[in-house]
Amino acid sequence: MGYDQSTSTSVQITNPYFSDADHDYVYKAGITFFDKQFGGILVIKKIKENNHRVVFTTEFGNTIFDFSFKDDDFKVNRILKEMDRKLLLNILEKDFRSLIKEHITPIDIYKNENKSLIKTQNRSKKYYYLYESDTLTQIARIANQKEKVVIKFSKISNNIVDYIQITHSNIKLQIRLTAI
Repeated sequence: MGYDQSTSTSVQITNPYFSDADHDYVYKAGITFFDKQFGGILVIKKIKENNHRVVFTTEFGNTIFDFSFKDDDFKVNRILKEMDRKLLLNILEKDFRSLIKEHITPIDIYKNENKSLIKTQNRSKKYYYLYESDTLTQIARIANQKEKVVIKFSKISNNIVDYIQITHSNIKLQIRLTAI
């Protein structure tokens, strides 16, 4: 069944996940990058408006990476030498920026019964946000009419996501986050 284009694109769309500065979002994380696997704890913390910190550590407390996002700025505070690759850093920045971006300005809105598909653009990349019954369930980055990255949210309650899976179709990178 197809989607019908909505005429209202002047609305601001909100991603409610990771938007509460009083809450630390803690996940058991697994990252597979080509043949390397990293596991541990990922913490996402909203510091203030448009300012987040994302830290991934081993279960023993060793830092794998520590990123700061403030407005359009991205800072690598610390990263494991094995992961310190420009390509990987650019990808991780885009992935985590997609997760924490709260306010989305739509280009087009498509509706189908209880689903809304919102087309947006962020830094020249096209993203589609899928809302089912007003709950954000998926973000997809599209290039050349193909899905490049899909972020799926599941087990959602009170704007807290218990499971997130980020899958890349053009490189061997997968991120799995399970709430603790």
